[in-house]
Amino acid sequence: MLRLEPRPAPSRAWTWASPLLALAVTVLIGVVMFAVLGKDPVRGLQVFFWEPIKSAYALGELGVKATPLLLIALGLAVCFRSNVWNIGAEGQFVIGAIAAGGVALLADKDTGRWIVVAILLAGVLGGMAWAGVTAFLRDRFNAGEILVSLMLVYVAIQVLGYLVYGPWKDPAGYNFPQTRTFDAVTQTPKLMVGSRVNVGALLALAGSALLWVFLFRTRAGFAQQVGGLAPAAARYAGFSSRRALWTALLISGGTAGLAGALEVAGPLGQLTPYVPAGYGFAAIIVAFVGRLHPFGMVLAAILMSMFYIGGELAQSRLGLPKSLTGVFQGLLLFALLACDTLVNYRVRVGSTK
Repeated sequence: MLRLEPRPAPSRAWTWASPLLALAVTVLIGVVMFAVLGKDPVRGLQVFFWEPIKSAYALGELGVKATPLLLIALGLAVCFRSNVWNIGAEGQFVIGAIAAGGVALLADKDTGRWIVVAILLAGVLGGMAWAGVTAFLRDRFNAGEILVSLMLVYVAIQVLGYLVYGPWKDPAGYNFPQTRTFDAVTQTPKLMVGSRVNVGALLALAGSALLWVFLFRTRAGFAQQVGGLAPAAARYAGFSSRRALWTALLISGGTAGLAGALEVAGPLGQLTPYVPAGYGFAAIIVAFVGRLHPFGMVLAAILMSMFYIGGELAQSRLGLPKSLTGVFQGLLLFALLACDTLVNYRVRVGSTK
């Protein structure tokens, strides 16, 4: 019989092999799922893993999806390494988009390109302010950040709904709940002609490098991680747990808000009720599949964006429901949780005696 035997120390090899095994398990279950649904499994896998990378345009669309996922995941990694459980990045993403959209609506024919900087900065500040609510309630009243940040997601969505159905609604929009389309001057610069990918992709990659330096090459980053792993040791060393809380949540809120700003000043070009796309929740999976490591999360963001694009293609080309994207995301997460058992345990064959 098979049994699990505790390892004397966590396996470094399985720490990085576990996500690969989880991906293989997800693909295997996906093949079975396509067969049960009466679809060609090979065609199904092609839609998810080949179509998103088969051309320059497809790679551009992959970058469009991966950018917000990576930016949000980078901030969440700081939180999770600090033992601060920010589950409400989706709300910070929405508020960042609202703040950025408010600035974009101020543009007119005389506005210069400088407004793009103001739009992105407004998104960062909006996300930080929304995360700051969670930080304040945790700091002042010891409220659980998981519940507070999660509930604030729904408040943010209601704020967005109020604005696009009310004062910011486009009077020439045929009664659709949306703002007017932002002026061309507010659009973030594109990286390639004929593609929607913009400078946000470069910002996300630069953010990955900066986060690596912060976490592994600075005293402040070391303090954040010590506070998460061993709070008592952090206090003994003189590190402030209060500062770690605020730093983690403000960084996380800022990156989520920046992602929201890039989304509305890039691919969307206006505010609509469909700004909340689930990126804030999917980024949690990205963070953990990437092992909370900046460069691991780059790969995880690309994989998750393939799931997003594959789900859209499966809907249009195979007649499958759009919810298939969420199914693959959930499968990957649960497979990872299961495979992570091998980090601390080894499988043995034989009797328990």
